[in-house]
Amino acid sequence: QVQLVESGGGLVQAGGSLRLSCAASGRTFSSYAMGWLRQAPGKEREFVAAISRFASSTYYADSVKGRFTISRDDAKNTLYLLMNTLKPEDTAVYFCAAKIPGANSYTLSAYRYWGQGTQVTVSS
Repeated sequence: QVQLVESGGGLVQAGGSLRLSCAASGRTFSSYAMGWLRQAPGKEREFVAAISRFASSTYYADSVKGRFTISRDDAKNTLYLLMNTLKPEDTAVYFCAAKIPGANSYTLSAYRYWGQGTQVTVSS
């Protein structure tokens, strides 16, 4: 079992930055590949970014590539998402999740354990 708690969301103006954090407890955090996913009002949940165990590989949705950076600190059992040059279309509830080993990082079904989400609102 893994428990995940997101934090760091809030209100920011377009062009600004936020850093989201995801604190993990329970099973060893370093055992999991991790991801960030988001859901905007009226839209389906979508993949944002993922990172492998020991940060060997990272993956990004085309919509955030070059603006967002996913990272992890296994010593602190924490996952991060640095979001730069934020746009109003980035407004969503952001979730961190632990991935099923070997599954496709871009699909929602790849993630087994989920946090409760943190709201990010980008004003224009």
